[in-house]
Amino acid sequence: MTDVRETAIVIDDDPAIREALGSLLRSVGFDVKLLSSVDDFLKSERPHGPTCLVLDVRLPGQSGLEFQRELSRRNIQLPIVFITGHGDIPMSVQAMKGGAIEFLTKPFREQDLLDAVHVGLARDRAWIENEKALATLRANFESLTPREREVMALVVIGRLNKQIAADLGVSEITVKVHRSQVMQKMRAKSLPELALMADKLKLGPGKPQGS
Repeated sequence: MTDVRETAIVIDDDPAIREALGSLLRSVGFDVKLLSSVDDFLKSERPHGPTCLVLDVRLPGQSGLEFQRELSRRNIQLPIVFITGHGDIPMSVQAMKGGAIEFLTKPFREQDLLDAVHVGLARDRAWIENEKALATLRANFESLTPREREVMALVVIGRLNKQIAADLGVSEITVKVHRSQVMQKMRAKSLPELALMADKLKLGPGKPQGS
């Protein structure tokens, strides 16, 4: 199995700055993609591994801040380190409120940029791992039968076996069998762990099917 590479994507319309930043980021082992505009980014394929954007605030066409808002509207999680030669406080506040990792004004220390990119990549790596875990959790839940989902929804809100049996009109032994199957299929080692899984799946007593 090959290692997943970490990528820094630099979007800046100044070729000299693009190349300088690319050389710096490659020197510490990152894969680097150099682009001149947001449009170029939208046309390109996103790397599969952890990724961080190094984004100039002022760009031809769509600005960096406008692009940040567009990513948010599209629900695309991508850490951004803003760089600018014309920054001001309101602009930096807007960027940080939008979830930016850092807002650096040119000229900035190389180490400040590298530190910010490291933070961004760590955040994206954690997000990717969380999404993988959630996908596995959803697949486990989908493997449950409709009755097992009903039992799970009642178990996680604290209903006892005999109460669930009365709720569903089945025997207590049947509930125990379903409960055991739920724990096994969801790979839950304890009731608190199962309850945490239900919370991550946003299940509630009124939504036993997870719909």
